[in-house]
Amino acid sequence: MQPLVFITGASSGIGQALALRFYQEGWRLALVARRAELMHDWAQQQGLNSDRYRVFTADVSDNDSIIAAAEHCMASWGLPEVVIANAGISQGMDTALRADLPVLQRVMATNVLGLAATFNPFILPMQAQAQDQGSPPFTLVGIASVAGIRGLPGHAAYCASKAAVISYCESLRGELRGQKGRPGVRVLTIAPGYIDTPLTRKNKYPMPFLMPSPTFADHAFKTIVRGTTYRVIPWPMGVVAKLLRCLPNAWFDRLLQNQPRKHREAA
Repeated sequence: MQPLVFITGASSGIGQALALRFYQEGWRLALVARRAELMHDWAQQQGLNSDRYRVFTADVSDNDSIIAAAEHCMASWGLPEVVIANAGISQGMDTALRADLPVLQRVMATNVLGLAATFNPFILPMQAQAQDQGSPPFTLVGIASVAGIRGLPGHAAYCASKAAVISYCESLRGELRGQKGRPGVRVLTIAPGYIDTPLTRKNKYPMPFLMPSPTFADHAFKTIVRGTTYRVIPWPMGVVAKLLRCLPNAWFDRLLQNQPRKHREAA
């Protein structure tokens, strides 16, 4: 049987590009979105074979909702070889404004807790089946961001959430690593730089090394198949991120002076 990939946030941007890339390689698609009709419309526009994809309606920020979708997928279509926790939101905020605190709550609920809830129902079944001889490697993929490497003005909610994703996936990778010759479950972290999606088109500041979403999806697919534990895409953005991480705070703060900040969601 063709392998199965479970993708959240599949209705647009990176998730949609990843879905199409996996489909082109012969995979079956379990597509998770809040609005199923949009997902079906896109699949028909792309000419996808209805036997090779299914849409599961869920709100990733609601733990019960995404867990129910995952359990429905396993009961009706089997255990995925790859689970990609891609769903995420990016909203600017100003901590000085009381009205903006719910922005942080929403972003964390979707980008961090939603990722953990996406992985949760698959872990025990993957661990159990991984012990079977000849079983394929099982992989959990967390979509982080280079924004999680250093904080950016106005971007506190998103940067904090993606920093949490990076650390969370690193912790989970250690927990699920195989022990004493027994296979484990792979945990990969992919940190996109600036990818051309509806999300990034809202940005009002320069976006170096902007990459088309199909190109990103191709690099991400190869990364997942290889089992690379951590990768920044595109790689030049990874170099820039490492350099920024090494900058002393005084230099980093000076670099950001007079730079445009992420616009407030409520503005």
